[in-house]
Amino acid sequence: MANAAGSSSSPPEESLDEEYDLVYGAESGWVEARTSCDHLASLSSDLAHIPTPDTPCNRCQHPQENWLCLCCKEVLCSRFVNKHMLQHYQQINHCVALSYSDLSVWCFSCDAYLDGQVIPQLRPVYELAYILKFGEAPPLRSVQNPNFGNNQGADSSSGA
Repeated sequence: MANAAGSSSSPPEESLDEEYDLVYGAESGWVEARTSCDHLASLSSDLAHIPTPDTPCNRCQHPQENWLCLCCKEVLCSRFVNKHMLQHYQQINHCVALSYSDLSVWCFSCDAYLDGQVIPQLRPVYELAYILKFGEAPPLRSVQNPNFGNNQGADSSSGA
């Protein structure tokens, strides 16, 4: 009887998974940004001079959720506002853009985030956007080799 009462008060694990999916989405979680992209040749040759992060959308003048096209340097709003950056990609095929909200880089053609801190062609514009947004250089990000700890552990255990 106590067992039945205990099981009725704690929801089954499947129910918790469903609740998590409702709150966070079934596909929620960490998104791994790509460290390469075949579309970087389309980047503007002058990304050393970019509009400031407070630049409104060039089409609707919306002040937030704007993206910088890294091909032509036009500032356009996100798909969560009036979709001007998405339309820009669909009409002109400029596929790489930097979000002024969180400084993420998106490739529409790859349908993926790109690592602006690691990809050499993107690092300078990422750093410049960071300085323009926050007034200081971005912190250095340590790149960890996920195999380092495993190899070291394997070597020490095999030598024993």
